[in-house]
Amino acid sequence: MNHFQIEDAILDEAIAELSTLHDWLRWTTSQFASSGIFFGHGTDNAWDEAVSLLLPALSLPIDAPKELMHARLTSTEKNRLAELIAERINDCTPVPYLTNTAWFAGMPFYVDERVLIPRSPFAELINNRFAPWLEEPSSVTRILDLCTGSACIAIALAQAFEDAQVDAVDISYEALEVADINISDYMLNDRVLPIQSDVFSGVPGQKYDLIVANPPYVDAEDMADLPREFHHEPELGLASGHDGLDVTRTILAEAAEHLTDNGLLFVEVGNSMVHMEELYPGAPFEWVEFEQGGLGVFVISKQQLVNYFAD
Repeated sequence: MNHFQIEDAILDEAIAELSTLHDWLRWTTSQFASSGIFFGHGTDNAWDEAVSLLLPALSLPIDAPKELMHARLTSTEKNRLAELIAERINDCTPVPYLTNTAWFAGMPFYVDERVLIPRSPFAELINNRFAPWLEEPSSVTRILDLCTGSACIAIALAQAFEDAQVDAVDISYEALEVADINISDYMLNDRVLPIQSDVFSGVPGQKYDLIVANPPYVDAEDMADLPREFHHEPELGLASGHDGLDVTRTILAEAAEHLTDNGLLFVEVGNSMVHMEELYPGAPFEWVEFEQGGLGVFVISKQQLVNYFAD
């Protein structure tokens, strides 16, 4: 676990002696690399972590032109960067909470500690419009995004399926406040509807061509071992009982009632996929293979759900 703390004297030295953006990126990378912090909220190395913190903090794009690297920083800017670097290292606060920005499916979203930081492999499925499982994307008119959080999946779905209405549901009122911000930012208030709902409780009688679920799925053992960074995220969005499948059980038991005849259900269960075979022996789950990394997402049709639970 992380015990490294960056001292005020080291920060004061940096403020006094570093002048350009390049200086700060190089120095920050060194500090991150030696600090023992965990990378897993958008980056996997110290350099990318430094870039993703410093550039947004200076209101610069992540892909800022190289010429800017030699730009000198003001004292105010240096002090601001030093504060953020200290918070990243000393408190293990994930970068997206420090910049209030996370990327999903190539799009930026507002995030804060009311919602999980987006990192789902669903982005790849959405970009491919769920091919090959969904043969006619144009036939999709109603979509449900279960456990929407920041609404990043719901918004990406609305962009990919331009004729569809998307219901974005979450049990957390706080998460839905963040979802509202993002839905408004993307001007999708007419097509993406945030709804407070414990799984399907808030959408009685509604049927969908496509249900996409990214529920909490971290089991008790993994929760106990999570790096400190994850403890900044709402536990409600992570933990789901002893085997990580408490919410997934409800989804599978009730999904068929909320799917149209040709409807499909996609659920992400992450590492808890190891418990699925034991819980649902012989179930016709098809596990998605991702080209860009990620695992633990299965697809099942309405008819398969009906048949499996009838047996």
